[in-house]
Amino acid sequence: MGKFRGWHIMAGIAAMLLAGLFGTVMGLNNTATYLASGVAFVAVSLWVDSRITRRRSAVRKIGLDADPSKREG
Repeated sequence: MGKFRGWHIMAGIAAMLLAGLFGTVMGLNNTATYLASGVAFVAVSLWVDSRITRRRSAVRKIGLDADPSKREG
């Protein structure tokens, strides 16, 4: 993942474009397509952000406990 901190925004934009495409193909009017795109953006952005945060906190936890002399067993 590197140092780039905007993955959740990029995923949200991709979801927004996909929802807009699907809305247009399904024949929704512009207002409904725009609303669905916004909802998809927020939902996917928050989901990806929470997944990244969980992964980073797990890596930090493992990194802190990486000393084999502190492990049991």
